[in-house]
Amino acid sequence: KLSIELWFMETPNTTPDFYEDYSPMTSRNVQCNTININNFIQHFLPPFYYVIFIASVLGNGVVLLVLYKFEKLNTVTNIFLINLVASNLIVTLTLPFQAVHHSDQWIFGEALCKLVNGADYLGFYSSILFLTLMTFDRYLAVVHCVVANKRRRSCYAIVLSAVVWIISVLTSLEPFIYFTVEEYSIEGLVCEDSSDAQWKVFSLYKQFVLFFILPLIVFVYCYFRIMLTVLATRMVGKHRTVWLIFIIVLMFFVLWSPYNIITMIYENRDPKQCYSWLLYAQYVTRNIALLYFCINPLFYTFLGRKFQNHVRGVLVSQVPCLSDRLSISASSKTLFEQLMPH
Repeated sequence: KLSIELWFMETPNTTPDFYEDYSPMTSRNVQCNTININNFIQHFLPPFYYVIFIASVLGNGVVLLVLYKFEKLNTVTNIFLINLVASNLIVTLTLPFQAVHHSDQWIFGEALCKLVNGADYLGFYSSILFLTLMTFDRYLAVVHCVVANKRRRSCYAIVLSAVVWIISVLTSLEPFIYFTVEEYSIEGLVCEDSSDAQWKVFSLYKQFVLFFILPLIVFVYCYFRIMLTVLATRMVGKHRTVWLIFIIVLMFFVLWSPYNIITMIYENRDPKQCYSWLLYAQYVTRNIALLYFCINPLFYTFLGRKFQNHVRGVLVSQVPCLSDRLSISASSKTLFEQLMPH
């Protein structure tokens, strides 16, 4: 994730309400009015981060509770799902720090500046990789079920999960090297990326290719093959399953594509002009993408009837008067198990 940096000019001909919009494509700087942008950031982002933090902790906590109480933790699907929840919680735990930073200034020191941004990268990258891994695992289990059933064991899931974490850690070392705390006369202390323009461009395209284009290709191909396999079988309720497959791909594309597209437009804009709307769009679309990483465990679990039944059972056991309102479905399949042919 590339943050949007604001470089304030302190020459006699400028005012505190303008900043230099520096483009790596050129050495020229453009003055842009930042009054409205700063007000937007200070008033919109902190409460949004706090709401997402609370919702994500509660939602992911419920998923972990249901897995712990009702599921076998050593199955391949649940091992991947637990790691996905951990990835999302890592991102979630950085949000209060970001909220304070955007509402005032960075007050946590340089060590936490590096650690918080490193954790943000780590959770972000590992979430994408675990989603991709779970998708590919579903593809093997459905399309190549004979071979997959012989090899899909808990050790297989543990080894692949370890590989994902190693890759994620290696690709998340950048903040520990380049992020630092700088002090500005207007903003105060700011935790920002101090790498040069060429490295920022390289990091942007690395993220775009490895953590958007490739996962999107895997998503579309694997779920397309799964859909064809499901339609070719005599699965009960296969239309609902195909609809769920469509929603999975659509959610990823709708929530994650805008940020990548806007970021690419921003980096390739005309450096001689100021595009304030791109700054607004980059902040908004980045937070839309953040929603996906916070809610995807809920999305992957509670669309399955098994987890719906587990939650209803917990509610009925704690509040018996709800038994007439909450029915327990006879189906006991999770979303992933619904993608398994009979």
